[in-house]
Amino acid sequence: MGEGKENKTRPQPHLQIQERGEIYFFYRPKVGKEEAHSDDDVQRLYIIMRPESGERAIEEKQHHGHDDDDDANKGCGGHGSQKVNIEEESLFRLIVMGRKRLPDPAQKSTPYWGFVEMVTTKEYETSTRGQRHTSDARAVGEGIYRIVRHEREGKTKQHTHLIYKLEFPSGESEKREPQESLNIKPEGSFIIQIKNPEKGSEGLQKKRKAVFPAHLQGKLGHLKFAPPDPPDFLNYEGCELLFISASDHIEHDLGLELLTDPSCSHLLNTFGDSLGSTTPLLKGTWA
Repeated sequence: MGEGKENKTRPQPHLQIQERGEIYFFYRPKVGKEEAHSDDDVQRLYIIMRPESGERAIEEKQHHGHDDDDDANKGCGGHGSQKVNIEEESLFRLIVMGRKRLPDPAQKSTPYWGFVEMVTTKEYETSTRGQRHTSDARAVGEGIYRIVRHEREGKTKQHTHLIYKLEFPSGESEKREPQESLNIKPEGSFIIQIKNPEKGSEGLQKKRKAVFPAHLQGKLGHLKFAPPDPPDFLNYEGCELLFISASDHIEHDLGLELLTDPSCSHLLNTFGDSLGSTTPLLKGTWA
């Protein structure tokens, strides 16, 4: 398990951890560019989330007839649903960012759009089926994440944070050129919201929008945007998200310290030879 640990540094009765896991960041150079030397050469930024534990060990994901053998849950939504024990099975979410960088911590009111491109329980599928989206992509960050339910004191409205802390590049890396250009800070906190697919689309064609099971869709009601509570919403392809920067200092923002173990790269162990250049990940330089 590479999810790391967390430590609450001050009492936070209105803070609940919904999900823990590993997070990976990739960028892809523009077509015709063998290497990227600055963010001007970057075509796309990707995030892969790998949940490993949480409030519930069992999550629901979109059913794919070609890779799932649980037929009992077919018909629970537009594509059906499958139950996954995230403590025992691998689950990968590939998220495409609409811009080629993460939100700037200095611009806390500016939302950045993204969407879930692929959800799978197969490691090989992440590196094969996912390659049509991330071919020639460079790993540029690896760390741990938490999805956190948060209610500010004196307010009744809850919101959801995605927080992360990098393990690679490690703190010993002298350079972090691509990370700085792409706003991949050593740690970060974002308020995340999902788009109600019944209220139109922010950037996807109608046929690519998420189709949630009725019990999840019902939680959205008449809202246009809502917190991804539970995180199962993120297990459906076409789920659109807004990322709003909250802080680049998690402990100051939420009273929560993420404890990493950069002794080995789980990203390299998982994807191995299917990865392209790892120079941005390990040395903090462009490739």
